[in-house]
Amino acid sequence: MTRTLATTATVAAILVAIAGQPASAQTTAAPADVQGGTYQVEPGHTQVGFSLLHFGFTNYSGVFSNVSGTLTLDPKTPSASTLNVIIPIASVQTTSAKLDEELKGAQWFDAAQFANATFTSTKVTVTGKGRATVSGTLSLHGVTRPETLQVRFIGAGVNPLDKKYTVGFEATGTIKRSDFGVKMYVPYVGDAVELRIAGAFERQD
Repeated sequence: MTRTLATTATVAAILVAIAGQPASAQTTAAPADVQGGTYQVEPGHTQVGFSLLHFGFTNYSGVFSNVSGTLTLDPKTPSASTLNVIIPIASVQTTSAKLDEELKGAQWFDAAQFANATFTSTKVTVTGKGRATVSGTLSLHGVTRPETLQVRFIGAGVNPLDKKYTVGFEATGTIKRSDFGVKMYVPYVGDAVELRIAGAFERQD
C-alpha cells in the first residue's frame, strides 16, 4: 500500500512538473472562457459508444474509434459553431471478436461498401450553462437522416502532455438502426441504439 501511494504521488508530481503549474490551473469549466477557433478531433481520446438491448437480457455495448473531423467553436455566439465528424465503421469493437467481424459484414454495417458514418451539424441551440442541443444530418449505411445530440461541455485547457489547447464534450442521443437499413435481428436485438460520445478536440494554430 505504501509503495502504491508513493508511486501515485510520484506520477502526480511528474505531471505537475510537465505542466509547469498545478493541474487545476490548466483547465476551465466556464464555457465563455474557452478559446474560439478551428479544432480538429483528437482521435486517441474520442470514442463513439453505443448500447442496445440484446434479446431482452442485457444492454450490450460497443465503441467506434479513430474518429476524425473538425469543430469551429465560437464561445461568444455558440449558435454559430459547427461540427463535422467522420467515423470509420471498420473500427467497431465489442467484447467479442467474432461479433466485431459480423458487424462489419454485409448483414449489418457493410463496412466494405459504406466505409464511414458522418455527422454534420446544421443547428446549435444553447439549452443551459455548458449545454446545447446539436441538430444535424447523420449518414450511415447509405442513408442520411436528421438526428439530434444533447451535448455537455466538460472542460478546456492546455494538455500537460502534448501542450496543445484541448476542449472536451460529452454527447448523448438515440437513433433507430432500422431507419438506416440496419435491420438484422430486429426486434430481438434492439432497434433503439443509445449513443454516448466522448469528444476531444485540439485547437489548430
